[in-house]
Amino acid sequence: MRTRFCVPMMAFVLLLTACAGGGTGEKETVDMRQRYHDMTGCIMEAAVTCTQEGLEWEALLRCDYTPDGESTVEVLEPESIAGVKAVLSGSDWRIEYEDACLNAGPLGSEEVSPAACLPRLMNALRDGWLLEENQEDWNETPCLRLSVDQSGLQDGKIVSTVWLRQEDGTPLRGEIAVDGEIILTADFTSFAFCDTIEHTEQNGAV
Repeated sequence: MRTRFCVPMMAFVLLLTACAGGGTGEKETVDMRQRYHDMTGCIMEAAVTCTQEGLEWEALLRCDYTPDGESTVEVLEPESIAGVKAVLSGSDWRIEYEDACLNAGPLGSEEVSPAACLPRLMNALRDGWLLEENQEDWNETPCLRLSVDQSGLQDGKIVSTVWLRQEDGTPLRGEIAVDGEIILTADFTSFAFCDTIEHTEQNGAV
C-alpha cells in the first residue's frame, strides 16, 4: 500500500498564524506548534479507531515518530495482533508491513491507513495549514483545539483536528477527516518529546 502526504511548504510563520474563527491568541498557538516543528521526535501511545462503512477497527498503538525520517508503529493491543509493526518512511508515507493486520484497507479517496494516523497528526501539527483554533475542553481537560488542512494525493481534503492540553501542549485527542467524514480517531494515553527523554536520561532519572 502506498499513501502520500503532500503539503506545500510555505513560510512557516504563515502556516502558524493563518486561522479562521475566534481563538486563544496567536502567540499560544505559535508557541505550541513551534515545539512540534523543532522537535527531534516523539514517542506516543494512543487508542486508534477506524470507522468505515459501518465497520470499526480499534487498537492501542505505540509510535516512535521521527520527522522526515522513519517512524515505527507497533500494536500493543488487542493481544491477538500485539507486536505487529509498520514502518513509515519519508515524505511519501511508504508503509512496510510485517503483517497485514495494520492495513485496514483504503479509507476514503485518499487511502489513509490506520498505521499512519499518529504520524499524520504529528505532521499536521508541524507543517499543516491552520484553519481554526479555539479553547475547548475534552473530557473536562482544558485544551487548545487546532484544525489543520492537509492536501491529499487524490486532491481530497484531509483535515486533522488535535486537542492539545493547555497545561503542557501535549496531545489528548486527534481526529482525521477525509472530505468531511471523520475516519480515524486517536485518544492519547502517553506522549513524550524525544528531547525531554534524552534530557532525563542524561540526568540519570530514567
